[in-house]
Amino acid sequence: MTITIEKMASVKVIYMRKTGPYGFSNFQLMEKFKSWLITKGLLTASSVILGIIQDNPRLVKPEACRYDTCLVVASDYGPVEDGVFTDHILGGKYAVLMIAHTAEAIQNAWGSIFEELMGKGFIIDESRPLIERYKAELLREHLCEICIPVL
Repeated sequence: MTITIEKMASVKVIYMRKTGPYGFSNFQLMEKFKSWLITKGLLTASSVILGIIQDNPRLVKPEACRYDTCLVVASDYGPVEDGVFTDHILGGKYAVLMIAHTAEAIQNAWGSIFEELMGKGFIIDESRPLIERYKAELLREHLCEICIPVL
């Protein structure tokens, strides 16, 4: 497992949220959000979509876990509609793992990355959310990234 360290900048996003157990419904929200982006002409060859895991399911009841599907936008991006909201994602130091963009690879990564990071002496920063990052140029290569905030 190859992990790189990246200092991410804070970004403005537009997003849709679902509350409930993590799983297939995260994928469904992602598809709904991408469809909305396409209808608004916002999904481009340089888009960056984020899947934000807001809550630790070991600490928060599954029915209260929040998952946001976001599009990184310019800081001056205007108002939104249709159940889409704006927010800022704080930057900072992240451990980044590039993986195949498949359900199996993503599931396997989430099952092993924490042990791998702790084994390498990293401390997880639980004050910031976990991120799945989907850059358009990586998706064309069938890749995506898991980003874990570290101290």
